[in-house]
Amino acid sequence: MASLEVVRGELTDAHRDTRLNLQSVLENNSLTPEQRWGVAVGSAFAARNELIKKAMLHEARQALGEKADPVIEDARAAASLMGMNNVYYRFRHMVGKESYSTKRAGLRMNRLVQVLTNKVDFELVCLAVSAINGCETCVQAHEKVVIEGGLSEDQVHDAVRIASVVHAAAVGLES
Repeated sequence: MASLEVVRGELTDAHRDTRLNLQSVLENNSLTPEQRWGVAVGSAFAARNELIKKAMLHEARQALGEKADPVIEDARAAASLMGMNNVYYRFRHMVGKESYSTKRAGLRMNRLVQVLTNKVDFELVCLAVSAINGCETCVQAHEKVVIEGGLSEDQVHDAVRIASVVHAAAVGLES
C-alpha cells in the first residue's frame, strides 16, 4: 500500500521542498482531520497521479478510521464535479462574452446537495480542487460559501496550501 513516505521517497532532490512541504502541510493546522484529509484526497484525485492518490487514500483511512469512507466519497464527488464545473466556468470567464454568461449551464450537480459529511467541508474540498484546476469564478464562489458557513480565512488558506503541495508532489512524480 502506498503511503506518504513512499511518495516522499520517490521525489528526487530536485523536489526536496515539495518532499518537506508534503509532510508539514498535513500536520497540525487549522483544519479538522476530516477537512484535512478530505482536501488532501480531493486534491489527489484532481492532480491525477496514481501514486499520490493511493497514498492519500491510505493515509486518510489510517487517520480517520471508520470516519474515512464518507470523507473519501465526498472528496471523490467534489473532484469529479469540479472537473466538470471548473472547465465550464473557466471557459465562460476566459471567453469574456456576456452571451455565454446568460446561457443556462444545464449541468447536473445534485451531489452538491447530497453530501455525506457536511456542506461546508464539501465546499472546502471543492475550493481546493478549483484552485488546482485554476477556475477563478469557482474559487471565489466556494470561498464565499465556506466563509459564510463559519470557516476562517486561516482554514481556507490551509486547505489551499494542502492542494498546492499535493499538486506539486504529483508534478514532481511525473517529472
